[in-house]
Amino acid sequence: MMEVYYPNSVWLNLRRDIFDDLDCFKIRPGIPTWEAGMERLLAEKGGKMVVDLELVEKIAAAVLYEGYMLYPYRPSAVKNRKRFNFGVLTPRAYSEAQHGTERWTMHTEYLIWCEADAVLNVKVRFLNLRDRRVFKTESPPVAGDGQENLEFLQVDHLEIAGQHWYAWQEAVEREIAEFHLNPKDLVFHPKTVAVTFLPETDTQMLMGDDGQVHGKLEHELPSTSLRLEIKARVESIQEFPDGQVRTLKKISVRIENQTGLNEGWLKHREEVLTRSMISTHTILGVHNAEFVSLLDPPETLRSQVAGCQNNGAWPVLVGTPGKCDVMLASPIILYDYPQVAPESLGDFYDGTEIDEMLALRVMTLTDAEKQEMRNVDDRARRILERTETLPEEHFMKLHGALRGLRPLEP
Repeated sequence: MMEVYYPNSVWLNLRRDIFDDLDCFKIRPGIPTWEAGMERLLAEKGGKMVVDLELVEKIAAAVLYEGYMLYPYRPSAVKNRKRFNFGVLTPRAYSEAQHGTERWTMHTEYLIWCEADAVLNVKVRFLNLRDRRVFKTESPPVAGDGQENLEFLQVDHLEIAGQHWYAWQEAVEREIAEFHLNPKDLVFHPKTVAVTFLPETDTQMLMGDDGQVHGKLEHELPSTSLRLEIKARVESIQEFPDGQVRTLKKISVRIENQTGLNEGWLKHREEVLTRSMISTHTILGVHNAEFVSLLDPPETLRSQVAGCQNNGAWPVLVGTPGKCDVMLASPIILYDYPQVAPESLGDFYDGTEIDEMLALRVMTLTDAEKQEMRNVDDRARRILERTETLPEEHFMKLHGALRGLRPLEP
């Protein structure tokens, strides 16, 4: 039952005092999730990869939600009605019907110098889109009428007693993780995982001040099936100056969207998107091993790097600059060790724009536009609230910063 409803997850039973200590360990440094807290604890005890989780999480979150919604952050805006998403893996049937212009697979390759006891950890993250449909009653409700007799008409927007509801496609975060893999074992026994996220539906009746039903919300999240394959190949063996013998291995990660699709949906991309993997990306971490930069490899490894095949994403080093223990395969072009600017106080979901400009534009929205933005999505609401309450000194920091100055050489 666990694998059906909570794939790749476990329940953990702890004494209350142990849980309280773990909670304090997580809260003090501002670690966002329990998984991140456990990873930090294991890292400090030497049981897993030692990484700067905060740096990695910020970049991974930015990739996950890039393009999710764009200024003016309203569902009625054309750019949000016809959304363009990154890292989309559609069901195979749709990809083939589009003659390959839409991907259904993502394939990435990495080079790793491995010690004998090297450990590899792999996470695949993506979004599913959940349909939020809005309906209003076709005729005014009559006291005493049962809900089963009501007829509804689908609409884009509904207002009842000053409250607003909008049709939208909400984001649902998905993650698959494979920990403690031995790269040596992957050479002979590739790891294959098949996961299905089950469909979810719910209906919420919308009541007016008169206690009668005036509309309803329907949420539908279709099932998603995917296949993950991780394998390795030995490239070379070398003895290093410290006396350690290390093996250069090429790690391959392939992700496939194997969701079934009715023939009638092949011509409707909006329907297909709800059955697609959005903003798909992979995070790899190692212990007792080091990744090779694919952007700036050593001269001796340029031919091996040139032989790496990456389709749909490109791996870059992430985390603390100089460390080579974490890589992010992103569908967006990044450089090694990307960082979110410290002046940025939150997501605008559009990395190609300037935070200052987007903040100024949000401040110029009309009251009606702000009302729509506030009610469509919690993420849009947080952008509006953050912008409207931004202190002047913080706003000035968005104007720009000068970094990386160094004296000119004669």
